[in-house]
Amino acid sequence: MNFRINLISSVLFFALSTATYSQQKFTKADTLRGSITPERAWWDLNHYHLAVEIFPETKSIKGSNTIRYKVLSEHQVLQLDLQEPLKITSIVQEGEKLDFKREGAVHWVTLKKKQVPGKFEELVVSYEGQPKEAVRPPWDGGITWTKDSNGKYFIASSNQGIGSSIWWPTKDHPADEVDSLMMSITVPRGLMDVSNGRLVNIEMGQTTDTFHWSVLNPINDYGVNINIGDYVHFGEKYAGEKGTLDMDYFVLRENLEKAKVHFQDAGRMMKAFEHWFGPYPFYEDGFKLVDAPYLGMEHQSSVTYGNGYQNGYRGRDLSGTGWGLKFDFIIIHEAGHEWFANNITYKDVADMWIHESFTNYSESLFLDYHYGKEAGQQYVRGTRMNIANDRPIIGTYGVNQRGSGDMYYKGGNLLNMLREILNDDEKWRQILRRLNQEFYHQTVTTQQVESYISQAFGTDLKPIFDQYLRDHRIPVFEYYYSDEKTLNYRFSNCLTNFEMPVDVELGGKSQRIKANTKWNQLQVGQNSELEFDPDFYVSVFKLR
Repeated sequence: MNFRINLISSVLFFALSTATYSQQKFTKADTLRGSITPERAWWDLNHYHLAVEIFPETKSIKGSNTIRYKVLSEHQVLQLDLQEPLKITSIVQEGEKLDFKREGAVHWVTLKKKQVPGKFEELVVSYEGQPKEAVRPPWDGGITWTKDSNGKYFIASSNQGIGSSIWWPTKDHPADEVDSLMMSITVPRGLMDVSNGRLVNIEMGQTTDTFHWSVLNPINDYGVNINIGDYVHFGEKYAGEKGTLDMDYFVLRENLEKAKVHFQDAGRMMKAFEHWFGPYPFYEDGFKLVDAPYLGMEHQSSVTYGNGYQNGYRGRDLSGTGWGLKFDFIIIHEAGHEWFANNITYKDVADMWIHESFTNYSESLFLDYHYGKEAGQQYVRGTRMNIANDRPIIGTYGVNQRGSGDMYYKGGNLLNMLREILNDDEKWRQILRRLNQEFYHQTVTTQQVESYISQAFGTDLKPIFDQYLRDHRIPVFEYYYSDEKTLNYRFSNCLTNFEMPVDVELGGKSQRIKANTKWNQLQVGQNSELEFDPDFYVSVFKLR
């Protein structure tokens, strides 16, 4: 293995690592959105039935959400979330209208019936209005109202950051996933709605059609979506690890022929990711790719696509290596979220790295599977040019605040580096697969993921996780020769307890050394210039 690295680049890394970041000020609304309030904690979601009619001409919606929940402890006030300008028109339990007070997006619902622990109860929440229109979907989300090239309506939801309550009334916090979901979406005749899960019925009206979709698996609220357009369908049967998987593709009529060719990446994705991560987590609900009027999003079992039927990210290689043009970024990345985001879901958005770091890393594993390990390694190293090192990857808990966007590329490089530290590719693959077994259909914390990986490694990885997730700096591996046979080395620009093994070449011989923040010495042969393994994401600086 050639461990050559451009040491001049360490100057850039060091400069970036000195960046400062400021603490954001949070409001009561942030806390109500981002925390498990007492009014959320006492009830557990069991089932949603979301029934909504879409009115494209007025960009409005009207409908209801029937919420079934299990009572965990005695309480008589319940928190529901629906963002303005939408309005709740009534909340009913067992035929009785309930009183509620609105505080921004939060609705405090006073229940009349005594809530008994262990019992299942239902609320029917009716609402209507014009939901927020997406400004820059999927990043600044809401509803996108547009038309296709034939003049037919093309409408979709996207709401990861802004919240599912931007278009329907929910318990809008990721810690509590609903166990199952029914969606009944009514659209004007001539259009089709594609949502999560499986289509179980189409109800024909005089001027409208209602599409009934059933989701049998737990689903996060932000993964629930509507896609409305002049869709046509094709699909395939995939022979997967758990049997036959239905892979269905819904595209605009104008895109059908090119989709039949381009969506072959979906089968390649499934083969690679079942190898690395284990069985697709939602066989019961199937897998779909759906044309959308924006770039794309990881909606569970209904992955949306808008990358223009081209490889790369809008035709660009995010790694600068050429490998990023071997696949369609949106198909691979967004589908990768089925394992990391939809199967394993964060309990707090501050831990969003669990979604994005692993899924960013999945891109290199896709290349690894189809083109060999070095292709994946080159790709993930190439993405470092997108890292800002501006602030920690983990955000602030309890206020719906994510960390740095470095959770993508820096997080992917962290995971790739852990693979190198382990130095056992098959064991690494089994760790990734068992993560998806251990936390199957669960919401988790960073601590759970860190502990699981450390236990699998058989060593405490906390100093590494702390440095790369909770600090913005990249460690600098400093070294010098005090004489021809004595190498001195340490880490600087890092937490005081940081330590990590690294792989180097000395005199053409590969070896592993463990470095911390204290000066260490190693006796080497004459003329043994150090070459550093580039798969370790650190800056390297020769002092003299």
